[in-house]
Amino acid sequence: MSLSDTLSEIDQLDDEQRECVEICTEAAEVCEWCADECLGSEEMETCARLCRDVADIASLHARFMARDSNYSPLLAEACAGACEECAEVCSRHDVDHCQLCAKVLEECAESCRSMI
Repeated sequence: MSLSDTLSEIDQLDDEQRECVEICTEAAEVCEWCADECLGSEEMETCARLCRDVADIASLHARFMARDSNYSPLLAEACAGACEECAEVCSRHDVDHCQLCAKVLEECAESCRSMI
């Protein structure tokens, strides 16, 4: 079963919330990959650290949304801010993993902003 299929079964989520959970999950995954690719490069250290932060925040936000937590709007704001900062740093690096990460994070920030 795909993530989309699973999310469609969660009654309390509307379509916009389902989309946000999906993009947050995707952001967490791409950030883990990007951080791993950046390891060992001193010039990419900031990127790796930000990616790890976003992976944790995005994953947490997705879980809080899925359980309809009252704290979800606070996490949405934190997630959007972290995504924006990380996307800006990633976009400076001319490597595929950073460019893809920046693209996904821009989408995630926009989706999280709509949840605030």
